[in-house]
Amino acid sequence: MAAGTVFLIGGGWTESAFPETWGRFVAAVSATGGHRIICVLLDIDDPEDRAAYAGRLTDALASVGAREGVSVVFVTPERPLREADLAGADGVIVGGGLTPDYQRAVVPSAGKMIAAMVRQGLPYAGFSAGAAIAAESAIVGGWKLPADTAGYELPICAEDVSEDEHLLAVRYGIGLVPFAVDVHASQWGTLARLLHAVRTGAVSEGWAIDEDTALDVSGGEVTAVHGLGSAYHVTVGGQGGLRVEVRTARTTP
Repeated sequence: MAAGTVFLIGGGWTESAFPETWGRFVAAVSATGGHRIICVLLDIDDPEDRAAYAGRLTDALASVGAREGVSVVFVTPERPLREADLAGADGVIVGGGLTPDYQRAVVPSAGKMIAAMVRQGLPYAGFSAGAAIAAESAIVGGWKLPADTAGYELPICAEDVSEDEHLLAVRYGIGLVPFAVDVHASQWGTLARLLHAVRTGAVSEGWAIDEDTALDVSGGEVTAVHGLGSAYHVTVGGQGGLRVEVRTARTTP
């Protein structure tokens, strides 16, 4: 597992949460003696929307002290992240958007390099989609389970949070954490998707993270929860059931 600290942020743009989400990542980058942060964002066709999204992220980082050395790399599945894009990085952020496209645009071409950099101590922040694909087995979307013997596809979350995937989709991720991650947990109801993913064995365990909430992960273990919301740890329980542990910034790990 990763040696550098991994920050998994469940989404959200509430400014009062920034010191506990983005701020902790920026502090970790500064602690390494560096300041160059590469922000990987999925490209947007509309130039104004692209600039607005990049500006929103860089403004958030500036508000917690990263006023220099921040650069944005736009990627698509057709123009994926390249190892050269990460040259000289002291910290890496992978942002939010359509999770399956982030997986295709980041993991095959540069996932191994990101993992190697983090093993050497580089801090990583995953925001929404970037948190999901940090896993070894990444939940990238879906709102139904595959059909049972009667042909019925069980709904497991709302269709409008399916990430354009019909069936529960688990794909290989960067491999920075050994558990699956789902995001916007309370806001989108994606905890239910994670519950079914663990129940069916699609993933072995996972964390569902609220917006404006971050997990600190070191050595593959969650060491702290920060921010305004909750994080839900789902594991297999006894007699075929599940165990769900709820953590907030006000509870100890």
